[in-house]
Amino acid sequence: MRDMLPEIEIAPDEHGGLIDPAALFGGEKREIWMEIGFGAGEHLAWQAEHNPDIGFIGCEPYINGVASLLRHAADRNLTNIRVLPDDVRPFLDQLPRACLDRLFVLFPDPWPKRRHADRRIVQFDTVDKFSHALRPGGELRLATDDPGYQRWMLARATGRADLRWLARHPEDWRVRPEDWPQTRYEAKAFEEGRSPAFLRFERTDPK
Repeated sequence: MRDMLPEIEIAPDEHGGLIDPAALFGGEKREIWMEIGFGAGEHLAWQAEHNPDIGFIGCEPYINGVASLLRHAADRNLTNIRVLPDDVRPFLDQLPRACLDRLFVLFPDPWPKRRHADRRIVQFDTVDKFSHALRPGGELRLATDDPGYQRWMLARATGRADLRWLARHPEDWRVRPEDWPQTRYEAKAFEEGRSPAFLRFERTDPK
């Protein structure tokens, strides 16, 4: 880990300047996707392995999760991953407009107690930043197994004119798409009798 992390770690601009995600990959990747809170890294590593022409940015403040992702990357010889081992919120402020093609926030901590709700990563202001960073036609993917957080996510994402919820039928949010691998958090939810929701939104360009 000590050898690999410095090679792929993202260093936020200490002066607060904008960071071009494409430049982190030498401008050689077809698209740039980012996952916020990648946990143990199973989803991110799977996506990177199946999409070698796409650059992946993974953001995770917990060192055990970062170490797990690095093991996945080393075992599969993945070179299309960059890692921010820190709180993503300052980094979101340094992203230019329309610089990402897909953004994932999968099974974040629901902070179920009312007094802790302001700690949730999905807030009105962060969804504003997600939308700012996504290009028109880009996709925001959210997932949770907490019914209260599901309603919370929907209220914050569907309130924007430039994010279109792609669900047309209940199966669209109850069934995980084929290009969305299962994570340990999803498996644990099913084992404990909870039904996850898989929410997909397209970044539009409203007139």
